[in-house]
Amino acid sequence: MNQKHKETLHQLAKDEDSAKKLEGLFSELENERDTAKEHLNLLENAIRSDYDSIIITTLELDKPGPQIVYVNDGFTRMTGYSRDEAIGNTPRMLQGEKTDRAVLDKLKKRLKEGQAFFGHTVNYRKDGTEFINQWDIHPLTNEEGEITHWVSYQHDITERKRSEKRVVDTNIEFDKLAEESKKTLIDLDEQGNIVTSNKAFRDLIGFDNDELKKKKVWELMADPHVETFRHKFDVFKPSDFDDKAYRVSLVNKKGNEIEVEAKARVLSSNGQKIVRIAFENKSLQKRIMSMLAGRDKDFDRVFDKSKDFNYKLFPVAENHYQFDYVTETFSELTGIASSEIQQTELSDFIHEDDIEKVLNHFEVVLDGKPNTEQFRIKTKEGDYVEVIDYAKPDWDIDESTVKAIKGATSTEVSSEKNA
Repeated sequence: MNQKHKETLHQLAKDEDSAKKLEGLFSELENERDTAKEHLNLLENAIRSDYDSIIITTLELDKPGPQIVYVNDGFTRMTGYSRDEAIGNTPRMLQGEKTDRAVLDKLKKRLKEGQAFFGHTVNYRKDGTEFINQWDIHPLTNEEGEITHWVSYQHDITERKRSEKRVVDTNIEFDKLAEESKKTLIDLDEQGNIVTSNKAFRDLIGFDNDELKKKKVWELMADPHVETFRHKFDVFKPSDFDDKAYRVSLVNKKGNEIEVEAKARVLSSNGQKIVRIAFENKSLQKRIMSMLAGRDKDFDRVFDKSKDFNYKLFPVAENHYQFDYVTETFSELTGIASSEIQQTELSDFIHEDDIEKVLNHFEVVLDGKPNTEQFRIKTKEGDYVEVIDYAKPDWDIDESTVKAIKGATSTEVSSEKNA
């Protein structure tokens, strides 16, 4: 305690004994403050390599929005705003013209559900310059488990995004190419690093984009494939990859093995070689064949009607479909009556993270090819159940155009579930 504080306490105390008690209490509070500050500094040092900024906000999500109650020094360095300017303000102070509204809506939805959120969008510094801000937001709870605040760990990934663009040119950005997006793909550099991956691959393996960027491709493989692929990158030779097919096993985030066929080809981008690998899930195909074994081969009756359902739907616009019918088990599973099915959107019962893969699944069938896919359906209890869907094209009378999609969906996922 400094001398000025001591003098103030003695002036306020009624006698010397009271002053000494106040000094003791004040010193105790100072020690608690210093300990808390030390713990906070240790926390910030521990995550400094991964995050530039930390913000803690109040719980309110609707207007005027959550208020900032704490920012660290990293926030002021990253944004140019001082602590005084930030505290009492809202994180909206960083938003601007290019901030993605869809990302913000998803963020708000997740937080209203009490869930953590991970994502990124364009934010703005105090001087108006743009940067790409990656958030990792988590709830803070009290002793009763009630959410009281949100803590946001933030990272400026602008330079990383520029680097990725230099490595993967826009002419091979597969997430935006209709044909390529139907495949399960990753791109590798000449050292075997995963440069980027599409959503289908991330769904297959269970790791997000940032987790994959920290891995070599062979770190996702089960023995004995690890050493085989590692040696291919010791001395990179395009001839070792171009138009080659491999049968390998991947290990997903849950530790389960997935048997795949991998087809590699070499691309050039800005003077660098990129190995693009397309994967075909053989484990899923095996599970389909296993379920079909011994069952009636008539398509409309291949699945057990006590567990599964059939359907037929028509394409009515891009990425929009109208059901012709579903069998009764669908209603029992989802609570959506058969009479309501023509007004039902896919988003009404399919997990939001699986919508894209289901749309790609249907696109393959509209191209005239039977296809299988695994995704999650919302039950009438509000839970999600994993299903496997087998769909085939329903041709017009001339067999020149696919007029509809006929599917059989099974909830009988084998012991390899979520593999």
